[in-house]
Amino acid sequence: MIERDTPQYRQVSFGLALGAFIVFCNLYLFQPILPHMAEVYQLSETKVNWLFAASTLALSVTLVPWAICSEAFGRRKIMMIGLLTLPLLGFILLLHPTWWILVTARALTGVAIAAFASVAVAYMVEEFSPQAFQAAIGGYIAANSLGGICGRILGGNLTDLFNWETAVAVVSVLSIAGVLYVYFRLPPQQHFTPRKGQFLQHQRSVLMHLRQRKLWLAMLFGGANFALFVNLYTVMGFRLVSAPYSIPVGFASLIFICYLGGTLSSRLASRWLRHHNTVTGLIAGTCLSLSGMWLAMIESLPMIIIALICISSGAFFSHTLAYAWVSQHAKQAKATATALYLVHYYLGGSLGGFFLIACWQYGGWHTVVAGGTVIYLFLLTLCWRLKEFDTYQAQQHTNSI
Repeated sequence: MIERDTPQYRQVSFGLALGAFIVFCNLYLFQPILPHMAEVYQLSETKVNWLFAASTLALSVTLVPWAICSEAFGRRKIMMIGLLTLPLLGFILLLHPTWWILVTARALTGVAIAAFASVAVAYMVEEFSPQAFQAAIGGYIAANSLGGICGRILGGNLTDLFNWETAVAVVSVLSIAGVLYVYFRLPPQQHFTPRKGQFLQHQRSVLMHLRQRKLWLAMLFGGANFALFVNLYTVMGFRLVSAPYSIPVGFASLIFICYLGGTLSSRLASRWLRHHNTVTGLIAGTCLSLSGMWLAMIESLPMIIIALICISSGAFFSHTLAYAWVSQHAKQAKATATALYLVHYYLGGSLGGFFLIACWQYGGWHTVVAGGTVIYLFLLTLCWRLKEFDTYQAQQHTNSI
């Protein structure tokens, strides 16, 4: 097993973090320019959301198939297929397709991203010692955050300065450089042997994970958490480019710097895992994110920035804890378990966008807050149920002693 603070640990953890940076840079490239694309293609806010939702929706439904493939063909091979495909799809977007062909290409981008995202954490769990994994998972989630920040800021500002095609071209070229580094530096697994011809067994593993309520509740938590987090930012983008703010798209995309709060909190979550209860952390992260959404009701740019930092910090803190919970509590077929978590995560992100954007169109930010509060109450209910499982397991352990 790879131990913490060794040269191999640094090489592997950096390679996986760079891969995560690349995929999330590509995934979120179009999110800040949705208002611009709505204007270019003369579409409603709900319809233009398909440009972002197509990627996350396709990502969510292909995670498990890719995870099953990784059980048969190996984790690294599947991850590299996804990474190598991303820049190719980026260049296809530059062929000036019609709207629905553009949406289809973005959906295929989600499929490619799923190949990496579905198995990266399983690779870490199987290759790292428990202590090394707890340290590395925070860095991996932080790379997700940084990739999302850079993709959004590049997308918004390059579109503002030039056009959306330039933004796609620049990110695709940068992706090629990063993918080549990961290809040559990420080693094959040493503690996992692919097993072919076990498709039915993997299907049973999916059902087994869904029947474990302590896993499924954490998966539901991840989906609802992401539905709020990513789409509150989307709605905020529409809010800032509209009156009374009327901020240019490039400048509005700078709100995603607030994701750095999530980058920091995901690292802090790794420390929390080593010293505190996971469910307590989920509650704390949810309450912090909820307070940020309420704070954003104040019509002031400085307060909106503070609010977004709170939303990011709480959401990423909770996501890191829930993700690690599923990875560590799955007794077998860990790639399938983490993929199922991400299915819920990105499915929530896809569906949550249409819900919160509809709230925005119906009644502005106050209606968004009302709809979002309902989902936050659902998150706290899930925390309460997970706490019951935690208490029950502790009692069983005490009785066995």
